[in-house]
Amino acid sequence: MKKLSFRLDAISVLFKSSLFKILLMIGLLAGATNSANSAEEATLTVTQLLEYQNIAWIIWGGVLVFFMQAGFALLESGSVRAKNAVNVMMKNYTDMCIGGLAFYLVGFGLMMGTNDSGFFGTDHFMPVELSNLDWALMFFQMMFAATAVTIASGAMAERVSFIGYAVAACLICLLIYPVFASWVWGGYFGGTGWLTELGFIDFAGSTVVHSIGGWLALAGILVIGPRLGRFAPDGTPRLIAGHNMTLLALGGFILWFGWFGFNAGSTLSITGNIGLIAVNTFVAAVSAVVSYMIISRVLDKAILLSDSVNASLIGLVSITAGCATTTPVFAIIIGAIASVVYILATQALLKLKIDDVVSAVAVHGFGGAWGTLAAGLFYSGDLFNLSRLGVQALGVGVALAWALGLGLVMYKLIDMTFGLKASRLHEQRGLDYTEHAEIGYPEFQKQMFDSKSLTERHL
Repeated sequence: MKKLSFRLDAISVLFKSSLFKILLMIGLLAGATNSANSAEEATLTVTQLLEYQNIAWIIWGGVLVFFMQAGFALLESGSVRAKNAVNVMMKNYTDMCIGGLAFYLVGFGLMMGTNDSGFFGTDHFMPVELSNLDWALMFFQMMFAATAVTIASGAMAERVSFIGYAVAACLICLLIYPVFASWVWGGYFGGTGWLTELGFIDFAGSTVVHSIGGWLALAGILVIGPRLGRFAPDGTPRLIAGHNMTLLALGGFILWFGWFGFNAGSTLSITGNIGLIAVNTFVAAVSAVVSYMIISRVLDKAILLSDSVNASLIGLVSITAGCATTTPVFAIIIGAIASVVYILATQALLKLKIDDVVSAVAVHGFGGAWGTLAAGLFYSGDLFNLSRLGVQALGVGVALAWALGLGLVMYKLIDMTFGLKASRLHEQRGLDYTEHAEIGYPEFQKQMFDSKSLTERHL
């Protein structure tokens, strides 16, 4: 009992001692420090989670844009004659491959690298070490470059050399597209583009992607000329019907589907105003189709499936620049006017005897120009600002001069060296047979060609 009493007295003295109070204070401070560290770790975890979500969103948007290549391939294949179906598919399949590689090696650096001059990037060529977010951004921009380069494919269909077209695809993604894109979207790693400095608005690429692609398409068809029989001797246009309207319509649906990734994905953040962007994208397209049908009815013209699809596409192109900075009411107006632009542009090109198989120049070139101007006119909170409209018009004009000017030079040099225009004999026989030794519909076309020759060319 005495020992127990002594121990209790010792413990009582310890509790009352200064040493115990010091130890207790140290323990409380240590606990507070651990709690603070835990709170900091929790904050970092939330930040990392948000970054991972943004990366996933960017990749998903890029995948949707990639899927648009299938839409282009189907639409263009259905728009040409059966004897050229394989050739069109081949161009769409491989221009993405050639262009994607060129963009990785050089184009990404020119577009997104440090841009102190305002005209082009000077680093991050052929990168090997980037953050996860930067890799996602590169992937997304690769898909945009592939979209820009493939626009010319359909316009030049049925009479363009595959090798010449492939060389052009490489140069477009290597230089022409990324340099202009750097003026608007450049400077990701430092600096900024000169058009951005002026206040130029092009959220997802009405001009950067679509007008550049459309003006390059115009340059190409000016160099190679129209298809055999497209125009009568007096200049009257003759219809050369596509072989499969089902493929064309399916391609239109796929492009429309992918466009939600094209526009909403351009937020590069899951926290962006993706709902508004998606709605604006949709209503602009549907209003363009309705507008086209009303105009056709008023003019007592047939309501064509091909033109209905193209109307939806020009509506989508037109809203791309301002989809994040306007309201659905103005998106409807932009789409409705876009169909008028489409009708006027296609008629003007035919009068000039310019043969565009899929109306790519009207849809992407003129549609992108209208959409870029509309982004300045219908800017939420500052409508009809003439100063902003002037900057938008400058961007449209610069894009036309850059892409059409360089495009004419590029295609002419390719035609003089590699050859751009297919021979008349190859055009008559069909590029499936002459360029690729494959036939899109062998059960129906086998009597037209020498099967032995096809077999030998496969070995």
